[in-house]
Amino acid sequence: MDAALPIVRTVPDLRRRLDAWRAEGQRIGLVPTMGALHEGHLSLIAQARARADRVIASLFVNPTQFAPGEDFEAYPRSEAQDAALLAGAGCDLLFAPTPDQIYPPGFSTTITVSGVSAPLEGENRPSHFSGVATVVAKLLIQARPDVAVFGEKDYQQLQVIKRLARDLDLPTRIIGAPTVRAPDGLALSSRNAYLTPPEREIAANLNRVLLNLARVLAQGEPVAAAEAEAAEALMSAGFDVLEYVQARHAEDLSRLGPGPIGAAPARVLAAVRLGKTRLIDNRAV
Repeated sequence: MDAALPIVRTVPDLRRRLDAWRAEGQRIGLVPTMGALHEGHLSLIAQARARADRVIASLFVNPTQFAPGEDFEAYPRSEAQDAALLAGAGCDLLFAPTPDQIYPPGFSTTITVSGVSAPLEGENRPSHFSGVATVVAKLLIQARPDVAVFGEKDYQQLQVIKRLARDLDLPTRIIGAPTVRAPDGLALSSRNAYLTPPEREIAANLNRVLLNLARVLAQGEPVAAAEAEAAEALMSAGFDVLEYVQARHAEDLSRLGPGPIGAAPARVLAAVRLGKTRLIDNRAV
């Protein structure tokens, strides 16, 4: 049976633990999470373990990245179960801060990462990435890890965080880890728990459509035509709302031209709604 995972809730306690490891010359890896953990999160722990001597996970449901009317209050919270999963995956420490450790009274600083945060999610959730950037910057400063691992499932978020760390000269190396998928291809997500069984069958089509979009783009189909075909395929598959399905430059998510992509590294990304669940996914071209 796995030993109970140590949990710290304040920044001073976190730093005391990490300073002791650093004094022994140990490298530290960080995996930030909002809890409700699944195999995708545990794969991030494995990626961090491969690059560090000690791995810490953070668990904080960050209110500033939820817009009014989103699922902040309903977001699944299961700290004891999450801690047990992390212990079994080889995590060494859980940082589960109280809200005042992240946003103390009078907190008034917000970080905005321009450019890469503007399209796609930025258009549909305008305040989302400023909330993400602010909380991630705080976690990187509080923990000062050598590496931090984020999933490629949230690809735009990953690119925002990479730009944040580069622009602010944060010494942490930001690692993107491959998306973990169910056998039918659906990207694992804490919000998949919201899906009814019939919705769950429809949801698998998101990955299938994106794979096909990436394939036809790689074969030279013009971007505008391929995107239109993908949009039609998603709506025909039974999704209720299509927010976007687009091909973008892989690094900065700027728009590609309407013709063939050529040799440009590209990413296809989509967001859809199915019942009360919002799903996002992406694939490399």
